[in-house]
Amino acid sequence: MVKIGNIELKNQIVAAPLAGISNPVYREIMHNYGAGLVVSEMISDKALHYQNAKTQDMCRISEGEHPVALQLFGSDPITMAEAAEYLTKNTNCDMIDINMGCPVQKVVKAHSGSYLMQKPELAYEVMHAVVTHTDRPVTVKMRAGWDSDHINCVEIAKLAEKAGVSAVTVHGRTRGQQYTGHSNNAYIKAVKDAVNIPVIGNGDIRIPEDAKRMLEETGCDAIMIGRGLLGRPFFLQEVDAYLNGGTYVEPDYNEKLDLAYHYAEKLCEYEGERNGICMMRGMAGWYITGLPHASEYKNRLSSISSLREMKEIIEEYRVLIKNFMEKQ
Repeated sequence: MVKIGNIELKNQIVAAPLAGISNPVYREIMHNYGAGLVVSEMISDKALHYQNAKTQDMCRISEGEHPVALQLFGSDPITMAEAAEYLTKNTNCDMIDINMGCPVQKVVKAHSGSYLMQKPELAYEVMHAVVTHTDRPVTVKMRAGWDSDHINCVEIAKLAEKAGVSAVTVHGRTRGQQYTGHSNNAYIKAVKDAVNIPVIGNGDIRIPEDAKRMLEETGCDAIMIGRGLLGRPFFLQEVDAYLNGGTYVEPDYNEKLDLAYHYAEKLCEYEGERNGICMMRGMAGWYITGLPHASEYKNRLSSISSLREMKEIIEEYRVLIKNFMEKQ
């Protein structure tokens, strides 16, 4: 059993924070499909400081997604402490996560995310400030280092432990790699060997076998899956089944189509149909990747204007797939 602070997880699988995606609807679905922990998209400390209504709304948590961590990003110890206090007083989050891994230029330029990998002393101040201004367990998500010449995840992890952080997540790429190349499990193992707090491994988990390999190669306590879950929440069940029994069953096309529409329904309930459908246009295609004639229907789903239209397209597509498979 994985325990982070005083929170016990039901398994070793964590759903990663994804900017613009990991809202309460997404997180609750990930929880229902088996995630032991879900993490929100990153929340700006500065925006909370200025009482930005949209950012405050990002702190909402649904009843069905616990345990959940809300993720903060920033580099000012004072405003990060304020943000931690805000989340503690105004939400029922189970943990607070600090983003020290985002490699996106606009985030780094704002001295946040993986920028902190270059500034160990500042990183420590930020972590200590958050830990001392909340009663919730604090976790940190980081990368291997700034680039291949500056691998310092072990140093940062030791500072995290010193600051009172309850667990660290290590992505096996550097900031310089962005999302290219390969994630290196050796960096995750190095951190696991260096600290006494739980270590969560992250990077390149696309099939259940990848999850098992990471656990075996690194000795990490849990694994975190991000992009591998896009349109595939059932992947959580596959990983859990494989880790516990060595086999897994992929869902059929009906389940994938049902899931796409269910997600759209929930998104529209949460955001309102107009906003929910706008968001769904960019996501619907994920759910049908790999199915027959997916390209045509991805194009059609990317321009939907209502839930009703999406339903009609999905049911038409369902019939097409059924006929296609009967001819095989």
